Amino acid sequence: MTLPMERHVLVVFPHPDDEAFGVSGTIATYIKQGIPVTYACLTLGEMGRNLGNPPFATRETLPQVRKQELLASAKSMGVTDLRMMGLRDKTIEFEDDEKMVGMMENLIEDTNPSLVITFYPNYAVHPDHDATGRAMIRAIRRMPEENRPTIYALAFSNNSKEDLGEPDIIHNIKDSRDEKMGSMRAHISQTAWMLQEMDKRLADGEPEAENWLHFERFYTYDFNKDFE
Repeated sequence: MTLPMERHVLVVFPHPDDEAFGVSGTIATYIKQGIPVTYACLTLGEMGRNLGNPPFATRETLPQVRKQELLASAKSMGVTDLRMMGLRDKTIEFEDDEKMVGMMENLIEDTNPSLVITFYPNYAVHPDHDATGRAMIRAIRRMPEENRPTIYALAFSNNSKEDLGEPDIIHNIKDSRDEKMGSMRAHISQTAWMLQEMDKRLADGEPEAENWLHFERFYTYDFNKDFE
């Protein structure tokens, strides 16, 4: 499937592996179409819960492990503009609001995107996810309406479909399945058990597993909604 053409796509998430499951196929597809993609990852996921059994890392060494995994994921997707923003995992929600909005404004000014992909505030489960999406929405809301990029937002909380309805953007990324699997496998320190389950479901021929691999879903953010 060919995705709609964009001038530049800016992807902003707080953790390594946030991109892998929900948007890596979309990212890879845009890149294969010659559309520039910038991926800004706010932290190195240093508070990730999985240290292995037996441990493969300590709390001190985990950031470097996850950094290398993030680099491998970017390579799998074809991303050459990967930005590590240097914030600390599980603290995004406590960062100064203006600092966060300013960071998003700088990314927008530097990349001039026609499309931004991030989390949908209040519908993304993790406080860091919600805080990242909130800062991006606030930054774009300050722009003149005619200059605003489109926002594709990921929402997967239990009440997202009840409150927001069905996702209104569905990308068939079957032709980028290998890149998506590569991105997921790159983050093996955090995804090993999920991948084992996924491989089992695929081997059993479960349609839902194939469907999940081949389609990525987004909400177009409505600026008339109040997320505060």
